Amino acid sequence: MVDKVWSDDTATQLEATVQFRKLLSDGKNSTMIKIIRADVLPRFAEFLSRQRPPQLQMEAAWVLTNIAASDYTLLVAECGAVPRLVELLESPDANIRHQATWALGNIAADMPSCRETVLDHGAVTPLLAQFKEDMKVSVLRTATWALSNLCFGKLPAEIQVKPILEIISLLIHSADEKILADACWALYYICDGVEGGIQDALDAGVCPQLVKLLMHASANILLPVITSLARISAGDDTQVQVIVEQGILPCLAQLLARNYPKIIKKQACLIVSNITAGSKDQIQAVIDADVMNHVIVLLKTSETDLKKEAAWAISNAASGGSSDQIQ
Repeated sequence: MVDKVWSDDTATQLEATVQFRKLLSDGKNSTMIKIIRADVLPRFAEFLSRQRPPQLQMEAAWVLTNIAASDYTLLVAECGAVPRLVELLESPDANIRHQATWALGNIAADMPSCRETVLDHGAVTPLLAQFKEDMKVSVLRTATWALSNLCFGKLPAEIQVKPILEIISLLIHSADEKILADACWALYYICDGVEGGIQDALDAGVCPQLVKLLMHASANILLPVITSLARISAGDDTQVQVIVEQGILPCLAQLLARNYPKIIKKQACLIVSNITAGSKDQIQAVIDADVMNHVIVLLKTSETDLKKEAAWAISNAASGGSSDQIQ
C-alpha cells in the first residue's frame, strides 16, 4: 500500500488512500503506529491539493481526520496539511468542506500550539462563511464544535471576535443540544480569553437568550450557559447590570432552591457574589428576588466548597450593603 501511495498514477493513489482509510477504521493504536511509521502523512497532505480525481481530496482528508483524532495530532499539524485543509473550507464540494472542518477541529482541539497553527493559517474566516449556508444538522454540529475549539484559550489580537459573536448569537437559539452547548462554550471562551470579550458579548446581544437558557432541562446546556454568565458577572457594575435587567436573579433563585448538581449551584453562588460586590441597588435587587434566603440555606446545609461560595455572596453584600440591607 505504501508503494501505491507514492505511485504516479492517480487511480492507484486513490485506491491506496481508500485502503489506508479503511485500515484506520479499526481504531487500533497499533494500526495507527504502522501508518505513522510508513511516513505517508506528507503524501496525504499533498493529495489535499489534488482536484483530480476529486475523491482523492476527500479520502486524504478523511485519513488525516482520523489520525488527528488520535495521540498523533501534532504530526498532522506538522506535515503540511493545515494550510491545505483551510483551503478546502472553500471547496465547492460540501462533503469536502465538512471533512476539512472536522480535521481542523481535531487539530485545534489537541494543544495550544496546534490550535495556533490552525488560526495562523486563517481558518476562522472561511469557517464562519460556512454558517451562512444551508447545512445539515450534522454538518452544523461539526462546524460549531470546530469553532468552539478555535475559540478556546486566548485568541490572537488580530482575530476579529465580532464576526464570531454574530454567528454565536444565532447558534445559541438552536434547538439542537450539541450545537447549543458548543456555541455556549465558545461564548465563554471569548468572554474569558479575549480582552474586552465581555463587552463584545454584551454588544452582540447574547444576554437575553443566555438568561432564558438558565431554565434549560439539560445539564449539558446549563453548565456552559451558567459558566458564561458567571464570567460576564465578573465585569464592571454596568456590565453586571445588563444581566440583572434581563431577569437573571429569579432564575438563580430557582437554581439555588432546587436539586441541581453542585457545580451548577457553585456557579450560581459565584454570580450572586459578583452581583453583591456591586452597587447597593444591585444588592437590593438580589434581596428583592429572594436569592439571599437560598444562599443562607446553602451556607447552613451544604458541603464545605459550596459553603465557601455562599459565604462570599453574603460577605460581599455585608461589605457593600446599607445597614438596612445587612439586617
